[in-house]
Formats: sequence, C-alpha cells, structure tokens
Amino acid sequence: MNTRRYTLALFAALSIPAIGSSQSLSYPATKTVPQVDVYFGDTVPDPYRWLEQENAPETAKWVEDENKVTFAYLEKIPFRAAVKSRLEKLYNYPRYGTPSRKGEYFTFTKNNGLQNQSVLYIQKGLDGEASVLLDPNKFSANGTSSLAGFARSKDGRYAAYGISTGGSDWRELHVMEVQTRKPLPDVIKWAKVTGIDWAGDGFFYSGYDAPSDSNALTSKNEGHKVFYHRIGTPQSQDELAFEDKANPQRFHNVSTTEDERYAILYVSDRGKGRKGNSIFYRDLSKPGKTWTPIVAEVGDFEYDVIDNVGDRFLIKTNENAPNWKVVSFDTRNPGAGFKEILPERPEPLEGVGTAGGKMFAQYLKDVTTRAYVYDLNGKLENEIVLPGLGTASGFGGNSDDKFIFYTYTSFSSPSSIYKYDIASRKSTLFRSPEIPGFKQGDYETKQVFFNSKDGTRVPMFLTYRKGIKLDGNNPLLMYGYGGFNSATAPSFSALRLALLEQGVVYASVNLRGGSEYGEKWHEAGMKLNKQNVFDDFIAAAEYLIANKYTSPAKLAIHGVSNGGLLVGAVANQRPDLFKVVIQQAGVMDMLRFQKFTIGWNWITDYGSSENEAEYKVLRAYSPIHNVKKGTAYPATLITTADHDDRVVPAHSFKYAAAMQAAQTGPNPVLIRIDTKSGHGASSTTKAIEQNADIYSFIFYNLGVTPKYNQ
Repeated sequence: MNTRRYTLALFAALSIPAIGSSQSLSYPATKTVPQVDVYFGDTVPDPYRWLEQENAPETAKWVEDENKVTFAYLEKIPFRAAVKSRLEKLYNYPRYGTPSRKGEYFTFTKNNGLQNQSVLYIQKGLDGEASVLLDPNKFSANGTSSLAGFARSKDGRYAAYGISTGGSDWRELHVMEVQTRKPLPDVIKWAKVTGIDWAGDGFFYSGYDAPSDSNALTSKNEGHKVFYHRIGTPQSQDELAFEDKANPQRFHNVSTTEDERYAILYVSDRGKGRKGNSIFYRDLSKPGKTWTPIVAEVGDFEYDVIDNVGDRFLIKTNENAPNWKVVSFDTRNPGAGFKEILPERPEPLEGVGTAGGKMFAQYLKDVTTRAYVYDLNGKLENEIVLPGLGTASGFGGNSDDKFIFYTYTSFSSPSSIYKYDIASRKSTLFRSPEIPGFKQGDYETKQVFFNSKDGTRVPMFLTYRKGIKLDGNNPLLMYGYGGFNSATAPSFSALRLALLEQGVVYASVNLRGGSEYGEKWHEAGMKLNKQNVFDDFIAAAEYLIANKYTSPAKLAIHGVSNGGLLVGAVANQRPDLFKVVIQQAGVMDMLRFQKFTIGWNWITDYGSSENEAEYKVLRAYSPIHNVKKGTAYPATLITTADHDDRVVPAHSFKYAAAMQAAQTGPNPVLIRIDTKSGHGASSTTKAIEQNADIYSFIFYNLGVTPKYNQ
C-alpha cells in the first residue's frame, strides 16, 4: 500500500549535480546484504532487506544520513521559504465541516486557518451559540495527534471518540459526557479498522490484541475482533461480540441502525483475494447473541446496509450489478431473498443515504456527481440540481430530518456546504469559504478523453489559469491513483493554487482500477490487469505532449500510496517521458507488501507473490525490482514518515536505496522522511511543510522561478 537474495558489493557514494544549480549530492553509502528469495524457480535479490528493521540503530543512522542530504538540497532552493509563506497565506482561511444533528444539537468541525487540527463544536439548533466540544489541538503538545472517529449516543448524553497519535492507524478510544465535557475513565487501546457504533449504554468497536512495543507500527495485524464496550467499565470487561480464529486475516466490523434495533456484522476476506463481504445481523430488541446471516459466505460481491425500514433492510450491493443497485431484505421473510429497489443504471451508483423518509442516491456520470431523491420503495421524486459539474457528497441524516446538508466541490470551486430542504426540494448555500487572493474566474477546468494503449477511452481533467498557450512549454503536474475501486473525483485544494497561479497545468487522470465506471473499470486495473493502469498514465502523458500542453522537460508526476506505486512503475518503464517524479508513501515492494501490518488486505487488488501467475505480473512492474543500473532517471523526491503503519516506510527506504545506486543521469534522487506523521501529514504544520518542499522541488527541477504577490 515486497523479497529477494543477491550479492552486491558496497557501492561508493555518488556525486550528482542538481539541475539548475552548481551544488552536488553525495548520497550515503547504503550497504547491501546477500539476501535471495526463490519464487517459482526465480531467484530474486533483496539487497536492502535490512532496511525493513525500522527500530535497528543502523536503520536510524541511514534515515538520519539520508535526511541530511535531502534537507541540505531543499534548503539551497532559493525560493523555498517564499513557497512555504505562500502556502501558509493560501491555507489561512476558516474551513467548516458538514453539520450533524442528534436531537436538538448540531456538531461540526471548524479550523480557523492554520490550526494543526480542526476543532469540534456543538450548538443548539442552527442559530444557537457554538461552543467547543473537543479540541484535538490539546491531545498532544506538538499538534500531531488527531481526532479519529466521533459518535454520540442516541440520547446525546455521551460521545465516544478516537485519537490517532502521530498519524498512526491505531486508535485509542475515549468517552466523554457531552453536556459537562467531562471525560470518563473509559479508555480502549489497540482499536484499528473500526467504527464507533452505539447500542444502548455502550458501543461496538473492532481491534486487535496488543502488539509488541518493538514493532507495533510494522508487524502483521491478524485476529481482528469485534467488542461491545459498556460505559463505566474497564476494557478488560468488554464483551467479545465476534471473532473468527480460523481466518485471522479477515476484517470484522459492526454498525448499528439509526434506531439501534439492529447490529449489522460485516466480514471481509481480502487477504484471500476476495473482493466482497458476508453480512449478518442481530436484533438487539430480542434476547440472544446469535448473528443471523443475510449472505453467509464471503465472495466477490459487496453488501452495505443503508438503513432499516422497520423489519426491512435497504442494502447497496454489486451482486450481479457491476454499477451497483439497491435491494431490500425482509427479516420476516428471509427466504424471499432480495427485492430490487433501485435497479442498476449505466452510471455507477456512488453513494446512497436516507433522511426524512427519503432515499438520496448519487451517481457518477463521466466522474461527476448526479444526485436524486427517491421514496423508500425506490420511486424517483426529483433530481437535486447541483452548482456545476463536480463532486457532491453527504446526503444523509436522521429519519425525522426536515433538511439535510451536502458538500460540493470541483477543481476550481472550494468545498461549500449546501442545505437541502426536503419538502420544497430547494438547495441553498449554507457556508462557503473565502480564500485570500483566490478568484475563481481566473481558472478553468476542462475534461478531455484519450485512448490508452489497448484503445480504451480514458478521461482526464485539466485545470489551469485562463489564457494558456499550447506551445509545449507549460510546466505540468500529472496526478493519478488507479486502484482499490476508488474514484479520483474533482476536488479543490487551496494549496494547489500555489502551482496554478505560477502557470502550472494540473492534470488529474481517471485511470482504470478506480470506480469511475463501476466494477468493470476496477477489474480492468487490478491483479493480472494492473499494467493497464500504467499504460493509461503513460498514454495520458503522451496525449498532453502531443497536444502541446507540455513537454517531457516540463512534465512532473505525483502519486500517493497506490499512486506512489503508479509513478514508481511508470518512471521505470518510461524514464524518458518525465522530468520530475513525486512518490509519496508508495507501495514499492510488490513481492513482500503482504508481510507488514494490514498489507495482506491489498491482495484483493494486487494479487500475491505466492500465486505463480500473479507473481509474474507483480515481478514485472514492482518498482523496487525494476530499477535498472545505468539509467538516467527523472528528478525524484520520495516521501514517507515514521508513523506510517499502513504502507510501512521500508517500501520507500528500499526504493530510495535502489534508485540512488542505479541513477547515472544528472537528476537528484532524494528521500524525505518525516517524524510523528503517518500515511498522510498528521497536522496542518506538517502538511504545509511537506507541500512546500514538494512544490519547491517541482519548481526547481522544471526550471520555474515562482513569483508571488505576498
């Protein structure tokens, strides 16, 4: 989100001049080890295996030495401080979260601008005075601990919430009395891949047994369990609600319906490559602890309970419907199976929610949202007219709501909150941000389509300052993801303005592997088809060059997590096509990823090196295993962080070592390793610092000298 054996001599430190500068780089000499693994008769070297030992003193020394080289390079970029200052100004505006109601009270988040963490507020009605309910900035002295989950009890008396320390995926759960803000002694440790779902005087959560302190951020997570915690009792007395000892790599999660009558158990088995889930329920109004199956076996179809209407569940599923549909299931007549409520459409069903006795469905049409209102039996009532072609989300609430909230954003429209009145069917703007110096009319976005290597038509969004000249000289940043059934939807970034206002074109590519066109689009970019994703990205670059938006000397690419894998793979396959590569927290060792934390969960999308056919595909594109000595690679900045326990830092460590050893061209290969941060930046401060370094690196290596009106 990884194995080899090979003997290499220690390589000497390299001196590589930086582009546009007389400074040179002397990389740390990274030792190699004679580690070889055998896969189906292939001997595969892993000379940097020792870098997987995250707590070893020599790994810490390597990290220190690499950071010295990286930050010495970044500090010599003459406009780095100006870039950071500009980002601070662009990001210093109030940002609000969508309000959520429980009884008479609404909660919402607000960040004044540069607060490290957004603050959670509560107020009575929409006109009441807001007061602080939780301030995550007080969770830690350095502002790197964040609020990770929040849920109020049905009567609103209590709230349970999670804390992530330093960006880790581990959660520590706490409970407070809402009216008095009094923290209760309840503390739950080692929760992970979990919700907080109330039922009566307690809540369900999921977690693991406590890991060893020495490898809590890297060890494989197995034995996911569901517990029920009753308020006022210690964690040791929590009721074990579900576990499956025979299948340690399954996820188990429980949610509860709004009326708290039903608990819904979801079981997934992604470690065995199964895309779907099984689903069970328990009627909490009746005695007994038995889970009754709706779908008893984990397969390739997904099921998600939207709500219950009395004894009937509304379920979103892709069972025999690649673009998804909504069905109902009657607990009084389970033998009748599913009844279709919203049939599958040509456009994928992206989300469904209920509120005020209505059902709200959002569909994707060429990667932009369309929203509709239905009654609970599936009869269409009206379309919600959105502000434009962008991304809308939310559209849910309580059964007695008279209105709901949703958010709308696009590449050139800041995320705004709209209030939708259910009776009048009217939307009104509720809150819209004001960003210093930003004029929406200065920018435009257009969607283009291009053909990939196999002829598949792929969409891409381009955003830029008006008046662009198609002369091939524009600096351009391409972004992509292409995996895990996740759409790369239009969204606004205030920080991105620092690029756009300097004439950089931003290209967001909708690669196969995502959900843009339903499950078939996803399947076309997973497992044995993963090369399609890289082909799509390369074809996008070729389209942009052919149409004179940019040139290889002005083209930068950026990917995060699975997108980090993407840019690493395409840089290996076509190093001539790109000038700059930004690889953030990438999955770079495709033979060993399943051996760390919840990496086995990604086998569903990637396949496994333990399967011969899948191994051959993984070996062919795995970024670490396809770095070739004697190659002139683009200027490369790799980023990771010490608390990333999703894609462990060893992926980036080993990739950086391999790249530095192989690079023969004049471009730098650097790794930036953050502290007290995780898979994403753990605070506003760290987000701005990281983006300032990434943008400075892009500008510097594309030959752009930014000029800001400060």
